[in-house]
Amino acid sequence: MASLTEDQLISRYFAPLATDNGARGLTDDAATLSVPEGQHLVVTTDALVAGVHFLPDDPPDLIARKSLRVNLSDLAAKGATPHAYTLCLALPEGWREEWLARFAEGLRQDGGEFGFALLGGDTVKTPGPLTIAVNAFGLTPTDRIPRRDGARPGDSLYVSGTIGDGALGLLTRTGQGGLTDLAAEDRDYLIRRYLLPQPRTGLAAAVLTHASASMDISDGFVGDLSKLLRASKVSADVELEAVPLSEAARHACALDAAHFERALTGGDDYEILCAVPLGEGSAFEGMARALGVTVTRVGTVTSGSEPPRFLEGDGRERKFGRGSFSHF
Repeated sequence: MASLTEDQLISRYFAPLATDNGARGLTDDAATLSVPEGQHLVVTTDALVAGVHFLPDDPPDLIARKSLRVNLSDLAAKGATPHAYTLCLALPEGWREEWLARFAEGLRQDGGEFGFALLGGDTVKTPGPLTIAVNAFGLTPTDRIPRRDGARPGDSLYVSGTIGDGALGLLTRTGQGGLTDLAAEDRDYLIRRYLLPQPRTGLAAAVLTHASASMDISDGFVGDLSKLLRASKVSADVELEAVPLSEAARHACALDAAHFERALTGGDDYEILCAVPLGEGSAFEGMARALGVTVTRVGTVTSGSEPPRFLEGDGRERKFGRGSFSHF
């Protein structure tokens, strides 16, 4: 059983992460957040709960990094660069100092990698599962960030990276879905993508320059696309053969065709979905390539208020049993 007081816990594990001067070494009740001249602040928050967003026995450093990265993904989708964050950590009975040390190391690693400074937060004990909530702050040079409601008919739809690795990685991690028959390198790849998503922070400048609408894919490609289209009061045609899958995901789908639907609806992608106006697609693709992020055109925004159409290679429409993961 842990024997640290709350003050000792903060000073030992979290104060060393608070490199921003406004954090005051985590010795005060509030921090001061400075926004550089000419910049605008973008704010987002995500909470992760053991047994819902991660498994209780996942490595603590990767849990910490995932808690930051799901927020970094939201910032990237708004064209914002990381600036600072606050952390609320609800620890269950029986937590160990060794676990906390590894958790703090994960925060330190990604804070350094992404230039993401800890400003403060809170630590509490809970009778429920481990819960982590992060408020993230990003910066953009303009307040005209790409929201969900900006897509227009004729826009091209793009996604970054590959879709479905996180959802299939969770199945692999828990031994479900018959994925034990996958090659070891495919299993390792999918599990890694589930444990440690890659926020597309490098794409932020291209999104800010070219996207008419944008969001990150966290609950599933099919459902999150529907959210963007509803907000924009439009529809879309999506070419299913164009949706990018990793080699590992393709191998999983070859084992069981049902995995394709899980890949498109299961969530945990943390890739960027955006609409780009007609005539700007080539420039967007070129800028993304220069920034080192792969993007793929998957469809076209259309007029109307009906749900998007997901089209097979022969033109037939495919229906999905559910659109995305839902908490409720």
